[in-house]
Amino acid sequence: MTGEFDIGGVFIPALGVWMLAAFLLSLAVRRVLARLGAYRAVWHRPLFDLALYVLLLGAVVSLTQSLTS
Repeated sequence: MTGEFDIGGVFIPALGVWMLAAFLLSLAVRRVLARLGAYRAVWHRPLFDLALYVLLLGAVVSLTQSLTS
């Protein structure tokens, strides 16, 4: 794996694609958490959302690394 994706002749870093996937996942998870009322137990929502995004990004990268090797 070269670490890049070729989309129409434009090379996109793999990390950029993984970041986009993690962001879309975090949007879905945040919507579910808001519907369940889980944010009432969170002290600082933006900080929690950032931590959630970082965790999801790590999970996406880890999953793709284990699938490609």
